[in-house]
Amino acid sequence: MGSKWKFSTAEGARRKLSLCLLACLSVCFCVCGAEDSAMENIVTEKKAEESHRQDSADLLIFILLLTLTILTIWLFKHRRFRFLHETGLAMIYGLLVGVVLRYGIHVPRDINNVTLSCHVNSSPATLLVNVSGKFYEYTLKGEISANEVSDVQDNEMLRKVTFDPEVFFNILLPPIIFHAGYSLKRRHFFRNMGSILAFAFVGTVVSCFIIGLLMYGCVMLMKQIGQLGGDFFFTDCLFFGAIVSATDPVTVLAIFNELQVDFDLYALLFGESVLNDAVAVVLSSSIVAYQPEGDNSHTFEAMAVLKSFGIFLGVFSGSFALGLRVSLTCPHVTKFTKLRDFQLLETALFFLMSWSTFLLAEACGFTGVVAVLFCGITQAHYTYNNLSPESQDRTKQLFELLNFLAENFIFSYMGLTLFTFQNHVFNPIFIVGAFLSVFLGRAANIYPLSFLLNLGRRNKISSNFQHMMMFAGLRGAMTFALSIRDTATYARQMMFSTTLLVVFFTVWICGGGTTQMLSCQRIRVGVDSDQENSIGPDGIERRSTKQESAWLFRLWYNFDHNYLKPILTHSGPPLTATLPACCGPLARCLTSPQAYENEGQLKDDDSDLILNDGNISLTYGDITVSTDATGTRTSGQPVGGINSDEALDRELTFGDHELVIRGTRLVLPMDDSEPPLPRDPRHHREL
Repeated sequence: MGSKWKFSTAEGARRKLSLCLLACLSVCFCVCGAEDSAMENIVTEKKAEESHRQDSADLLIFILLLTLTILTIWLFKHRRFRFLHETGLAMIYGLLVGVVLRYGIHVPRDINNVTLSCHVNSSPATLLVNVSGKFYEYTLKGEISANEVSDVQDNEMLRKVTFDPEVFFNILLPPIIFHAGYSLKRRHFFRNMGSILAFAFVGTVVSCFIIGLLMYGCVMLMKQIGQLGGDFFFTDCLFFGAIVSATDPVTVLAIFNELQVDFDLYALLFGESVLNDAVAVVLSSSIVAYQPEGDNSHTFEAMAVLKSFGIFLGVFSGSFALGLRVSLTCPHVTKFTKLRDFQLLETALFFLMSWSTFLLAEACGFTGVVAVLFCGITQAHYTYNNLSPESQDRTKQLFELLNFLAENFIFSYMGLTLFTFQNHVFNPIFIVGAFLSVFLGRAANIYPLSFLLNLGRRNKISSNFQHMMMFAGLRGAMTFALSIRDTATYARQMMFSTTLLVVFFTVWICGGGTTQMLSCQRIRVGVDSDQENSIGPDGIERRSTKQESAWLFRLWYNFDHNYLKPILTHSGPPLTATLPACCGPLARCLTSPQAYENEGQLKDDDSDLILNDGNISLTYGDITVSTDATGTRTSGQPVGGINSDEALDRELTFGDHELVIRGTRLVLPMDDSEPPLPRDPRHHREL
């Protein structure tokens, strides 16, 4: 018994000792694990802090670029240098910074990069990696060529200054496009509306196919001589033609505005550039959507072409309708609420609803560029009239500032991208072919269409105007944004690299030579864009006549002024005076009190366009109001009209200088400094 008890006691002691040792080891392991976890957390926090500092430094680079650009712009304006515009200057500074980042600054990546090989059918957007029992999530940044795998660790700085292309489309492009529509001079635009639509729609399509066909021949030549390093199909050539057909003559237009160039030339160039950006976006998306049946997606098929054409019409019309619908909601909100009493809220709502138009169109599968462009035009026509004076100034200045900063940021980034983009493909044959194709495509757009348009225009597009429009076909922000959006394939990379060179050349050479081109073509400068007089071929000053206004717009204006503006805004005649008597309750409900207060202020922003013939009613309500050159007002019943266009033209030239629209007689006031024109009693009518 004694020996057995001793054995049991010794065994129990050993067990206790073992348990104590296990407990100590567990505590040690836990302490070591906690220390390792704490160290790992510290390392992670340090990496996050370093990444934050690096991102701040990258953004600081662009801020300094814009600051330097603004200071240099001031110097150029102070010295009146016009050989280089602010956008060209921003590109130069971007190039210089790109050279420094590429060859002067070395920021190595973490040396603990591990390259593993695994076989998957496609590139996953996110990847979960199991490292010692812990799962880490990684996101896809992009494809890296095989010969650059070893150099990835040396490209951290260049990767940081490369933005996601969606940043351009969702953040930088909307204020630029909206400002173009919001600042549109509707008077001059609608005077040349037919010509602008022809250049923007027909001209852009013609230019796209001319460039596409010529570039396809160039690609075939490259293939024959062994200079083509990847697939390049005809649809790729058409896509290239679509993106380089988007003109952006911001440099030329800035000089035009400063020198006060002939307003018809300004309207033609500005209107074409505004609309053809939208056309180019929809056209490029239609080309991408081309998908014939069968295994080969690049063969010609009539049904696939018709389907792409249907997509073009559907996307453009859908974007147009969506932009109008959203922009017509804003005037209702500002009209039937008291937001004008809170200017900050009013401006904020206007800004957010305008920007949301772009995002809503993109989310619905349409094109935000088209939607936000027509939203800007509609907001300027309707909502602007409902805003308080403070909000009117704020919205103008806000979008002007955003447009300035966004454009200069994009052009600075263009210069930077020439050295920071990792997959450039420069081919001399393709580059030379692109320059020739762009030149010939622009010529095929301007000269034949101008000839056809002059057959029906009273105010002809002169040859010097045509040469200037040909010269002013610069490429800019829209072309760059469309080309950088997809650089995954060999063809898209070559297109992007060539597009950069085309933009550089047109901005620096064509933009810088604008003043010399104006002098060479002897185009008038110092013209007041608000004047209503023009110099005819015989050198005699003539007043604007009805033939200078599109007849379709004259009909639209009458409907808009008498019905839409009173419904959507506080301006225009009261609906009680324009709607039938049976609609009296509805008219009183939709007419705001301000409309009755402003009843005597009938002059409209677009009223100086609408010059109608004698078939238009001269009554406002039951009264006809007339004002002659001396300011005397009379009233009475209208008399029969004059059917002859020439008689009407002479009456508008030498008569009472009055403007007649259906439902309202508007008066064109004469400048006090201008002596009254001689009157011919044979062409004067007393009302």
